[in-house]
Amino acid sequence: MIYLDYAATAPVPRAVADAMYEVLTGRFGNPSSQYPLGLEMKKQAESWRTAVAEAMGCTAKQLYFTSCGTEGDNWAVTAACWQNRRLGKHIVTTAVEHSAVLESCRWMERQGYEVTYLGPDQKGHITAAQVLEAVRPDTALVSVMMVNNELGNMYPIGDIARGLASKNPRTLLHTDAVQGFLEVPFAADRLGADFVTVSAHKIGGPKGCGALYIGPRVRNPRPLLAGGGQESGLRAGTEATAQIAGFARAVELRRQGLEQTLARLRELRAYAAETLSAIPDLTLIGDGEAPHILAASLAGWPSQNIVNDLGSQGICISAGSACHQGRPSHVVAALGLPRRTAGGVIRLSFGPESTQDEIDDCARALRRHHDQRMPML
Repeated sequence: MIYLDYAATAPVPRAVADAMYEVLTGRFGNPSSQYPLGLEMKKQAESWRTAVAEAMGCTAKQLYFTSCGTEGDNWAVTAACWQNRRLGKHIVTTAVEHSAVLESCRWMERQGYEVTYLGPDQKGHITAAQVLEAVRPDTALVSVMMVNNELGNMYPIGDIARGLASKNPRTLLHTDAVQGFLEVPFAADRLGADFVTVSAHKIGGPKGCGALYIGPRVRNPRPLLAGGGQESGLRAGTEATAQIAGFARAVELRRQGLEQTLARLRELRAYAAETLSAIPDLTLIGDGEAPHILAASLAGWPSQNIVNDLGSQGICISAGSACHQGRPSHVVAALGLPRRTAGGVIRLSFGPESTQDEIDDCARALRRHHDQRMPML
């Protein structure tokens, strides 16, 4: 199998699975229990929190474990609106956000909020000036992702934060950093965002675990779940200790030689861009700067047919975000591309295990698909 869909999920290294197995079978205590097995688990959970927090560039007290990136996005949107409920009922976001943010904003619209959805240019760019121009005195929240999950475009979160400090300092800022965490450098406590969402399974951790950074400007954040007081009383429920252990171990592994890994990913992406560009009718899409995502279009050939054909040969790529499950991508639609181009968009994404040979095999399969099948769009 050739796996080129790391933006959807990453394989779990054996060391991560071993860390989880140890917790599941031998160190299974409930962190809320007061006997030694539980107290030891509480201590371990806090050490894992510290490991993830250090990688995010924040203190452990600012980091809250969640079940996934979607949960973190939902929590951030609702918590920000709750804090600023007296400021106003206006939200600024982009038309190319992950569905977790877009659907959260649409839910807020049903609660009486007005949402401004900013469109990108045809290269996928969203500028800080564009975001700040949309901010009003009654803007409760700005939510802009760090790295677009389909295009690889990076958005200027730091510039947006600095602009908000001048234009409307009470407006809170959230960024979905699921595709940015340990893929592009940032430190949450210096970024300027009040909420930062990350997820474990994009970096080789288990599915079902994520984290949300909540910054110091968020006063008395609204709890996501009421109950037994876990996560400092903000997200009740017994801690998913095995998943958290796996998350922390994945973070530790990814941080080892991270600069070299990211440099290699940038080289792989550049190699893939050059190799795929030689295929007739194939064009690169977006202007992605992230080192691990490359979007392209085989104009005239439906993307789902391409994905199915390559999948039958053991080559895993995507027709966009895995969350779309075969439906047309709102990100591609927002670019305003010609119909034939938009219909043929595919995404390749890379991880530490990816190789040039895999890219060569994928390119050959794409060329065969082009040569052996008639365009349909």
